[in-house]
Amino acid sequence: MSCAPPPHQEFRLRKGMKLLIADDDKVSCKILERDLSKWGYEVIVTHDGRAAWEAIKKHRIQLAILDWMMPIISGIELCRKIRNEDLNHYTYIILLSAKQSHDDMQHGFSAEIDDYITKPYHPWELNARLATGQRVITMQNELEESRRKLKVLAEIDGLTGIFNRNAIIGQLKKELYRSQRENNSVGILMLDIDNFKEINDTLGHQAGDTVMREFASRLKSLLRPYDEIGRYGGDEFLIVIPKATSENIGGIAERIRSSVESERIAYKGHNIKVTLSLGCAVSDQRSDLSADDLIAFGDLALYQAKTTGRNRVVVHSREHV
Repeated sequence: MSCAPPPHQEFRLRKGMKLLIADDDKVSCKILERDLSKWGYEVIVTHDGRAAWEAIKKHRIQLAILDWMMPIISGIELCRKIRNEDLNHYTYIILLSAKQSHDDMQHGFSAEIDDYITKPYHPWELNARLATGQRVITMQNELEESRRKLKVLAEIDGLTGIFNRNAIIGQLKKELYRSQRENNSVGILMLDIDNFKEINDTLGHQAGDTVMREFASRLKSLLRPYDEIGRYGGDEFLIVIPKATSENIGGIAERIRSSVESERIAYKGHNIKVTLSLGCAVSDQRSDLSADDLIAFGDLALYQAKTTGRNRVVVHSREHV
């Protein structure tokens, strides 16, 4: 029996796609593995349900052929386990079985398998069903990618490429929750560009946009990988700094302030000097601070920095809590 599909029928196989075989019959496994390898799959073989489950988690298996009757965990039980777990990927499951009655098939599909093939299988039929599985997986992956892109678009500020207001507040809430669980603190920097309106008024809004983008890029380069930055609104930014304390937050802010001031931004022959005012607040001032509380304290410190001359850092004091 040939293991290739008829010449008039071609299937566009994804070369190297991982495919799991789970079958305790080692002879059947060997034949199946031979056919699948010829069709271009990267085959992973297991002989019991527990080993199959570990392989699915480890190798991010999206295409699986499971024998109904297996040791430890049956194919039906494994199907239910896969469907009940959050694996962050979809696994297309073909159940392979000698059971041929309608009741058996109905039982198999009740476990949310995708397809059912009876033994002995015809290689062409299996190839065709696997091709269908690949199409389903491709559509599923494209859907997940679209969802991911939409999520990114919903969180990213279109001008600067950093988090928008809602997303950065969400990051702050997440860090506050983590800090309370781990008995750490979180610091924030509220900052804005001094006299930004003058840049727009004198050089135009395109110049202002250029300054905003470059400014955000420089801020990102000055932060640690696990710090987060977002555009809070207008020319105001919020930086979330995990594990910052009242003792070191001012130094972190001053390093950012002086670095931004030291390098001008070029725009169509103009070298634009940019300075910023920063207000700092830290959650170690009170254990029950919410994100709104911390932002309010940072805003108050920022207001003090702006009204006392700009281009400076003010740390919110414990005395004002």
